[in-house]
Amino acid sequence: MAERYSSFTPGGTGWLLQRLTAAFLIVVLAFHFFLLHFVNHAADVTFAATQARMQNVGYFLTMVLFLVTAAFHGVNGVYNALLNQGLTGTRKKVVFAVLTLAGLALVAQGTYVALVMAGWM
Repeated sequence: MAERYSSFTPGGTGWLLQRLTAAFLIVVLAFHFFLLHFVNHAADVTFAATQARMQNVGYFLTMVLFLVTAAFHGVNGVYNALLNQGLTGTRKKVVFAVLTLAGLALVAQGTYVALVMAGWM
């Protein structure tokens, strides 16, 4: 029988955050899917309508929080998958730094785009 290994400490902060972000992403993705496929049909979704939705503070905050949560969940998941494959030492530190910078750049760029689309920049 193969040994099961996880870089997450069961019940630890990383483990908990990965599960909480997954639950949040499921809820927000369902909201997003419902809004853009049932309330606004795909053929009716336009750039102007997206800009109008982004001007609603609640929608704007939801989308930015979705961005931050998805970036964390993805980067944390990739990092821990690599740890599970045996990443250690200097490579571990380099991968952590690269993934952290990539995640921060993604959040910064996404937030900038959201602010521009909302007309607040």
